[in-house]
Amino acid sequence: MSNDGTGRRPLDRLPWTGRSGLWHQYRTLRVRGRSVTWVPPLLLLIGIVTIDYWTGTEFRIISWVVLVPGIAAALCQVWTTAAFTALVLATYLFVEAFWPDRFTPRLSDFTLIAIGGVLATLACAVRVRGEEHVLRMRDVTETVRRTVLRPLPPGWGGLEHAEVYLAADTEARVGGDFYDIQPGLHGTRVLLGDVQGKGLGAVEAASALLGTFRESGYHEPALTTVGERLGIRMARHRGRVRDLGRDDEDRFATAVLLEFPEDDPDALLLINFGHEPPLIVGPGGVRALEPGDSLPLGLAELEPPATARPLTAHRIALAPAETVLLTTDGVTEARDADGVFFPLTDAVAAAVRADVRCVEPGRLVTVVREGVLRHCGGRLADDTTVFAVRRGWGRMGGGGS
Repeated sequence: MSNDGTGRRPLDRLPWTGRSGLWHQYRTLRVRGRSVTWVPPLLLLIGIVTIDYWTGTEFRIISWVVLVPGIAAALCQVWTTAAFTALVLATYLFVEAFWPDRFTPRLSDFTLIAIGGVLATLACAVRVRGEEHVLRMRDVTETVRRTVLRPLPPGWGGLEHAEVYLAADTEARVGGDFYDIQPGLHGTRVLLGDVQGKGLGAVEAASALLGTFRESGYHEPALTTVGERLGIRMARHRGRVRDLGRDDEDRFATAVLLEFPEDDPDALLLINFGHEPPLIVGPGGVRALEPGDSLPLGLAELEPPATARPLTAHRIALAPAETVLLTTDGVTEARDADGVFFPLTDAVAAAVRADVRCVEPGRLVTVVREGVLRHCGGRLADDTTVFAVRRGWGRMGGGGS
């Protein structure tokens, strides 16, 4: 699961608790951990009976108790709604028995209350079933997300890291952004990318690329070979999609591929496949790297063979305290109400000047996440991933998986 470095767990990352505990974690009407959804309909019932008593025979509202099961249907579970239906019927009969001189019962009112209660109970059953279906689908989506964006252990591959993923579609909660760290035999590799488009097709392409990265990133001695395998995998995926007759055969992905070499602790190797240039953030400030000179994954086949160039891994000098900040275009293309893009570099530089501890991956990710959400008013137009990584504790390379 993504970690934002703050230790907080948003609502959409609460664990699945099974059918018996399904609803309690999502209810907002709770006191000391106990559900109090029954309180509003009960207060309404008491209020109706009280007002009816004090208004006398001129103004009769006892039949308004038919509203109580309706309120219960919107808030409570099925058996609670059924109980309120029985309660309002009993209340109606109670008023008839104990206030015979002030109350003239009507069969039509009693029938209305009974029918209203039954309909409210049925509506509650439909609502609960729909909510249960939605929550089960959210659990399936969360499982897919955990499979694609697998949890990264602290210090994985000898790197400090923090990451946060925000889906533009809060119901889908998963999209085409992807990232991973792969310790291997020749150093630790990092991949972050963004598949063009949305939906399950984008998730499928991201999963294919991550699978290739996790194998080749572990075994291959050269970072350029890892990059070539990613390009081949994307081309094969496009071919399979085309043969299936689907309409997303032109999908491609931008990505940044990094390596932290074991034998050169002051360097970083980088291949940029048309992605947003990373930022190097350190106590001395922020420096943006040059844009990538490689085509996005899946588009290399469109380049004429005469002009095609082999992949090149660029060496970047990296001080021990510096952090590499990787983002997807959901960050840099976030707009405010006036249509102004989020100034990522300026925002990070200002944060580092105010507090040098912001170079730490966890703090840096938090700064960017909160800055983006504040800039766009919480209305994300695209999936947004923020990933920060630097050399840290632990052993570089070795038996990653």
